[in-house]
Amino acid sequence: MTGITLSAGGRLSDLTRSVRARILAWVLLLTAVGMAGAAGTAYGLERQRIDVRIEQALAQEVSEFAEFRRSAVDPRDGGQFTTLERLFEVALRRNVADHHQTLAAYLPGRTLSPAGGAVALHSDPVFRALVTGSPGPSSGAYTSPDGPVRYSTVPMTLGPERGTFVVVYFTGPERAELTEVFQIYSAVAVAALAVIAVVGWLAAGRLLRPIRDVRQTAQQISESDLTRRIVAPGNDDVSSLARTFNAMLDRLEEAFATQRRFLDEAGHELRTPITIVRGHLELLNPADAEETAEVRDLLLDELDRMSRSVEDLIVLAKAERPDFLRPDLVDIGRLTDHVLDKARALGERGWRIDRRTEAWAVADAQRLTQALVQLAENAVKFTRPQDRVVIGSSSDGEVVRLWVSDTGPGIAAADADRIFERFERGRGAGRADGSGLGLAIVRAIAEAHGGSVRCHATPGGGATFELTIPQAAAPVPAVAPQREEVVL
Repeated sequence: MTGITLSAGGRLSDLTRSVRARILAWVLLLTAVGMAGAAGTAYGLERQRIDVRIEQALAQEVSEFAEFRRSAVDPRDGGQFTTLERLFEVALRRNVADHHQTLAAYLPGRTLSPAGGAVALHSDPVFRALVTGSPGPSSGAYTSPDGPVRYSTVPMTLGPERGTFVVVYFTGPERAELTEVFQIYSAVAVAALAVIAVVGWLAAGRLLRPIRDVRQTAQQISESDLTRRIVAPGNDDVSSLARTFNAMLDRLEEAFATQRRFLDEAGHELRTPITIVRGHLELLNPADAEETAEVRDLLLDELDRMSRSVEDLIVLAKAERPDFLRPDLVDIGRLTDHVLDKARALGERGWRIDRRTEAWAVADAQRLTQALVQLAENAVKFTRPQDRVVIGSSSDGEVVRLWVSDTGPGIAAADADRIFERFERGRGAGRADGSGLGLAIVRAIAEAHGGSVRCHATPGGGATFELTIPQAAAPVPAVAPQREEVVL
């Protein structure tokens, strides 16, 4: 039970510290502050409006009484009022107080109230002293047993008599209505915050789901399993983050796959030479000088082959990196000439240029030269001194073609695609003919340029290896370099 409690507490702690909870907390806080600010402002304005309306109502009653006092006659005899008591009685009978109002008149020793409108306030001695103590008109506030009031007074004298006419407005009911309205508003605001909390929690969870998936996926990823991906169907920033994370996983998976493939291929290619070296060293008789010399030569040859294989594997590993190529404007015709010059050193053959384009292309001249020299080396390997090896190039404005043809034994049609795979050789090629990586390197270079390589039969016998790469709309420089003449 303790373990379960701790686990639940830990989950609750994780939830309260989560981005989802913090976002929701800020949303609720800002919403609550906004609601409270709006409510406070509205309450203050409405309270002020009520106070203004009360003052206007008091002023209107005082104005009506003043008008009555100037023009009124006693309805009993049609003459002027002879006593304040009579004037106040008629005024109280004619003036009907509005809702939440009351009228009163104070004479020495007496309090006059409207018929049926007497309230406890009229007999309150403190209030009586307050309203009758001022020699002139006054107004103010007072807290009576019936609630808070605002009042205005009109002192009057008639002969030796002195009295005070009072208009009272009970502010409590109006303000109670306002308070009730804002209590209802507060309840509605709390309910709205609860709804916002639920909807916000669900919405934040949906929006932040890719982030949770990123975390869970990152926790489940291991060196041996990089296949998990995050579903990110939206178009917002969080979904974009998930897609970026997926792209990073793609690159990591590709990098790990390249690394594993390199290690597998290196082990595959180096296992046989190491076995040969180990076997000969175990059987070597150090006392036999002739055998020792033969074994030494064999071991050096195997070590050279191992070195070439490692270099080829490194090239293939680099072919999958974005910096494998360093493209620039390349004069394809001049490159064709340079390849021919380099190929002459590979062996005595009938070297010549079949065709030569004057086009320019955006490419990596060093990698293209590496691929063509590799094809020329293969041609030398499978031809005799009297055979002919031809190098050529052409362009149709969209693609550039570079080829090496020979008049050797050719390639079987069944092997035309297979020989470009790693460690594959054509039928009849012995183990000493190479590592089986040369044509794979040629294909990697072609594909890195966005092109391809193929092998087909040469008319009259032999094989032709042709690279095709996009010309990439390369502009021709205003002043092209002088082409070196090739003497064949």
